[in-house]
Parts: sequence; C-alpha cells; structure tokens
Amino acid sequence: MSHDPSASGAPPTERLYLDDAYLTDLRATVTAVDHDDGRRRVSLDRTVFYPTGGGQPCDTGTLGGLDVLEVRSEAGAVWHTVGGSELLPSPGETVEARIDWDRRYALMRTHSALHILCGVIWNEYGKAVTGGNMEPLSARMDFEFDPLPEGFGAVVEGRVNEEIAADREVAVSYLDRAAAAVDADLIRTKTNLVPEYVTRVRIVDIVGLDKQADGGTHVHSTAEVGHVRVVKTESKGKGNKRIRIVVE
Repeated sequence: MSHDPSASGAPPTERLYLDDAYLTDLRATVTAVDHDDGRRRVSLDRTVFYPTGGGQPCDTGTLGGLDVLEVRSEAGAVWHTVGGSELLPSPGETVEARIDWDRRYALMRTHSALHILCGVIWNEYGKAVTGGNMEPLSARMDFEFDPLPEGFGAVVEGRVNEEIAADREVAVSYLDRAAAAVDADLIRTKTNLVPEYVTRVRIVDIVGLDKQADGGTHVHSTAEVGHVRVVKTESKGKGNKRIRIVVE
C-alpha cells in the first residue's frame, strides 16, 4: 500500500539543515517506506537532506549505504528516493544519512549570492522577484523591470561584490506566521511561497542588506560566497527581466 504521508500519516520530518546548514551527516530513524509503482523512497524522523523547493535543488548523498537520488517534501514529511536494488530499511530501523558536502556548499554559496542580488536590487530599485532557479554555482533570477536601466549588469555585479567583500553576517531566526505576514518586506517574491503547514516562518537576514522569509541553506557570511559575475541579462516579456549569474 502507498505510504504517501497525506494518506498514511507519516510524521513530519525534523529538518536539521534549517538551523545548521553545515551539518553533513547523522543517524536517523526510518518512519515510513514507499516501494509502490517502482518507487524506492524512505522517510525519516529527522534529516540533513534539503528537499527540492523554493528554487533550490535537493541534496544528494547516501542513506544507509544507498545513493540518494532525489529528495521531496510532502505534507511535512521528507522523502528520500534511493537507487540500487538492495532491500530498503524497515520502519523503526536506524540508518546513517550523509549529504554530498561539495554540492551542498556550492548551493549554499549560490543561494546566498541570490539573496545578496535580491537585496541590492530591492534596496536600490525597489523591484520584486518574479522567479528564480539555481544549480551549484550558477543561477538566474527574474525581476519586475521594464526596461532594465542602462549598464545594469555591470553596475549590479559591482554592487553585489561590494556586499560580498563587506563580510556581512547571515543570520537565521524565526517568526510566528501571523507576525511574519504583517511585515510585507519579508516576502520578496510576487507569490508567497511559504507552505501552508509552516506555522513558524524562517527568516534569513543578511545583516544590514537583506531580510526575508526563506527555507533554503546559506553560508555564515557573505565573504564565503566568493565572487559573482553577471553573465547575461535578458527580457522574458513585459515587466519581467532575467539576470543570470555564476559564483566563482
């Protein structure tokens, strides 16, 4: 039978990456297994794996010696899809979960770079984000420009790297959902992407630059990002302009 948490009641997974993005491994208890329709998925009581969401791709790594290929969140439970043909661990069994740290850290640097970009554009132009996506060390973000100001790419690249060099702290805190909803500045996207089941909203604050609701993984300070290049700007329609960056 299916072990979809919305149907079977698989409990929510404690997401340790929310408070410590530098944690690479842990031992966790299997809470549910799904092997219907060719699926090979395991849900845990707690995890270090980030599930795909908010424009950030999932972590990869190993779970009980099996390769983790995909990680998804469903109704608060985190499901880890694994490869191989070995038997899946059983509910109640303890397994070791370990992320691919090089991939995670590249994504942390990239995600923080996007928040720096967002902060610079919000503070200097007052433009909201209309979309975005990232891979390790490369990303795009769309904004409500029509048109882009002259020389925009070079100007923004310079300002972003100034903020990186400023070595600003990246701090994490939490607000009750109702309190967060009162502060419109905390939601920088045109659509509120915070899932309905989240009652405490996680706030990522690049101190003195950018503060917004966000569930992704980040570095401790802007200096860890390294260097950002704006490699392309393009129009994706009226009032929607795309900025592509790489992190070096």
